[in-house]
Amino acid sequence: MPTTPPDLLGQALLDYQHGHHAAALTVQCSAADDEQLPAAYFFRTLLAMPELERQALDECRGRVLDLGAGAGCHALELQSRGFTDVMALDQSAGAVQVMQARGVQQLTQRSVFAPRAAEELPYDTILMLMNGLGLASTLEGLDKFLAHARTLLAPDGQILATSSDISYLYEDEDGALVFDLNGPYYGEVEYTFEYKDQKDKPFPWLFIDATLLEDAARQAGYEVDFLDNDESGQYLVRLTLAVSA
Repeated sequence: MPTTPPDLLGQALLDYQHGHHAAALTVQCSAADDEQLPAAYFFRTLLAMPELERQALDECRGRVLDLGAGAGCHALELQSRGFTDVMALDQSAGAVQVMQARGVQQLTQRSVFAPRAAEELPYDTILMLMNGLGLASTLEGLDKFLAHARTLLAPDGQILATSSDISYLYEDEDGALVFDLNGPYYGEVEYTFEYKDQKDKPFPWLFIDATLLEDAARQAGYEVDFLDNDESGQYLVRLTLAVSA
């Protein structure tokens, strides 16, 4: 019988929730060196959030679907502002347990591609933070997600998402970009989590440059509004359904 892959992110979040505040994942990336990801990052409060995340929270309205909610920091902040209908979604069982313990009122454990339940109303805002467009996994996955998101959104709904252009990782000593033109898109990377001597299966993640995102979103019938960007190349975008779509 197939074995269930370890939920290493969930384990780290549960450990932090239970008082082990030094809990940290080792993250291996196909495009960069290994780095430590402290579980504490998923528990940050508003003041510790990057400016783009704070802007995104300010732009939320109506019924909100928080995709890849982690430990629920964004859902909890919205609840504290009086939002009464925030659904926090994560594929990690451990993350969902942590959010429940922390007081997130509406939770679901499922894939971002799972269909909306029959009794589930459409959403006014889909929130995708922490390079949230990466949940689409690949360029092909992005096209699939943008089509799927139309089934989740109310007619005047919006997607608020962050991503990054990571082309800088491919600069040579002279500042020229060096890509494998026969290989996959440079923003399609592979991550692997390690935690407590366990190693998860590699999973794909997408970092998409703004131009390519705009092309894909418009092809999928969205209007595109880039709200802001930061010095690290990360940007915040709002996608809304085009009137003529």
